[in-house]
Amino acid sequence: MRQAKVERKTEETYVKVAVNLDKPGEVKLQVGKPFLEHMLRSMAFHGSFTLEASAEEKGPVYDDHHMVEDLGLVLGQALDKALGDKKGINRFGSAVLPMDDALIMVSIDLSGRPYYRSNLRFKEPKLGELSSEMVDHFFRSLAEGGRFNLHIVAIRGLNSHHKAEAAFKALGRALAEAARLREAEEKKPPSLKGVL
Repeated sequence: MRQAKVERKTEETYVKVAVNLDKPGEVKLQVGKPFLEHMLRSMAFHGSFTLEASAEEKGPVYDDHHMVEDLGLVLGQALDKALGDKKGINRFGSAVLPMDDALIMVSIDLSGRPYYRSNLRFKEPKLGELSSEMVDHFFRSLAEGGRFNLHIVAIRGLNSHHKAEAAFKALGRALAEAARLREAEEKKPPSLKGVL
């Protein structure tokens, strides 16, 4: 089983994440941000992996920045740890996903090199109780913690909720494709260099 648990304790947050890439379906979240929990649940469901996550804010809470950032970092680290040496994985994944007015493309490379680029923008300052700018920051932190390339392209979209949800769902699909194990005889990392 490709699974991992990662914790991060700071003066501002305490985050715990567990993932199992080979066991779809179970999602347990105690993040305290219902909109973000909805997005994470959608990502895990469409990514076909088990996700457990909890996040506590400690000390004075000025905004949602530190918790969302740390959650993204820790989830990325857990995904990277669960992938292990990455032998036999597909490596690349992409998805184009519609949700009503929104059409979002996500492409990833589990390369071991973090990079993030997106044109995802929102008109509203808040999505539920979550600062809308933190959606982009979560994705950036996820790519950094997971050490992978992540590109998100908003092809079109008017409704901010639809754009955000389509992005999380498409990311789940792209992750599932990239993490998928290839044929049994494929035992090498998917790189001409022989290592990721």
